[in-house]
Amino acid sequence: MYRAGNVSAVFSGGRCPFATLLWNDGEAMPAPFTPESLPFLSIEEIARLFRSRRLSPVELTTLLLERIERINPRLNAYLTVAADRALAEARRAEAELCSPRGRKSRRDRGLLHGIPLSLKDNIYSEGIRTTGGSRILRDFVPLHDAHVVQLLKIAGAVILGKTNMHEFAYGVTTNNPHYGPARNPWDTARIPGGSSGGSAAAVAAGLCCASIGTDTGGSIRIPAALCGVTGIKPTYSRVSVEGIIPLSLTLDCAGPIARTAGDAAIVLDAICAHLPGESRFAAAAKRSSRAGKFRLGLLREFPAERVAPEILSVFENALASLRKQGVTMKNISVPLWADSEDAGNEIAWPEATHYHQQSGWYPAHADEYGEDVRTRLEMGTRVPATVYLKALETREKFIQQLHLALEDGKFDAIVVPTTPIAAPLVGEETTRLAEKDLPTRALLLGPNRPANLAGVPAISVPCGFTSSGLPAGLQLIGAAGDEALLLRIAAVVERAQPVTRRPPLV
Repeated sequence: MYRAGNVSAVFSGGRCPFATLLWNDGEAMPAPFTPESLPFLSIEEIARLFRSRRLSPVELTTLLLERIERINPRLNAYLTVAADRALAEARRAEAELCSPRGRKSRRDRGLLHGIPLSLKDNIYSEGIRTTGGSRILRDFVPLHDAHVVQLLKIAGAVILGKTNMHEFAYGVTTNNPHYGPARNPWDTARIPGGSSGGSAAAVAAGLCCASIGTDTGGSIRIPAALCGVTGIKPTYSRVSVEGIIPLSLTLDCAGPIARTAGDAAIVLDAICAHLPGESRFAAAAKRSSRAGKFRLGLLREFPAERVAPEILSVFENALASLRKQGVTMKNISVPLWADSEDAGNEIAWPEATHYHQQSGWYPAHADEYGEDVRTRLEMGTRVPATVYLKALETREKFIQQLHLALEDGKFDAIVVPTTPIAAPLVGEETTRLAEKDLPTRALLLGPNRPANLAGVPAISVPCGFTSSGLPAGLQLIGAAGDEALLLRIAAVVERAQPVTRRPPLV
């Protein structure tokens, strides 16, 4: 049996005794592993260690809780840590996985069984405080789980706690005025992005194996890119948002932030509504038979002049590496791309304000909002109905254009930089590009809003680093329902541009 709760028990002389454990169908696992490297193993690797009884869910959960206690004060990635609940869930997972074969108590729920995850703090979690990053909900404890949390629990995942976020998910910095800013583990003077900034920072720093975030205009992909991890926004409605505090009902999505495409696929399998006859994402992400046949579209309308030279250089190097892998690229045109950000704003602003009005929070408690969120809620009151309806019309036309551009197998996905800049400093509201001071928020939203407007899946994958050591992300945007295809292409990106370094903080 496991020696539960004794992290050092799985190590001998600083080396892991399971260094030669076989994985990936007989391939030897790299060695050695230490308590410092264990939190950065893939979910599949950890799952194999659990089932070979070389590591227990309680040992891993204890290790991660110790790391959170040590590292989180510098990152502010977690707002609430549910240590006692997490250990109880880990003990339950351990009991199910460890029961002798043939016992009724033995149960293997799949690859997420016993895996410690975190949740963005706008996702309802029974018995665990859910603030939405706000002062208004600072003491709110839900009586039930969001649907996505119910599915994670069915899969046997361990919930470590709730992560910091931009207030009510209404921003891209996670510079939270009520709980303090979350910080980027690559440089704590910089933002992790947002609004799922705490989730991405926690994954990058090895404070959880993966996290669930939400994305209305890039809030999964932006922090994934700025923190050097992987984040996927699924097709609209593929993952239920029931029990998640909304921002814009037309644009909101929930999805995983993880270290690799494979890990993201495993989490997505657990929380996603699969289409009839569809294969599981984790299996699809591992298939590479068509690696040399992927066709990517280079967007004619993408404003390269609004991309920092260093990010553009990293992006072009990543494309060159993909070409060496046999990936082909041609120009693609989506004329309404340039209009997608304005249309997305004109939908999100009034929908957000309407929800806060319905909830009785705005304007009754306007003084309890941070200034930036309060300003955007005020903007929502000034969007005429005709402007909102025109934005919805633009959305429909944009969906048609994107569908036509990707149809008939001409292209598998569109490829763009996830963000045009590396992580800005905390509080840096403008960024200088081409001798102009441009709003940082608009720069970060620009490449990301289109996928939300169209309701199609998009994934950000790490693709390199700037000269100052900050991560850059490559974004793949696909047709509705093409999550598996995007995950397969993302795996090729990972092979072409392997990221082996870790944040200096950890």
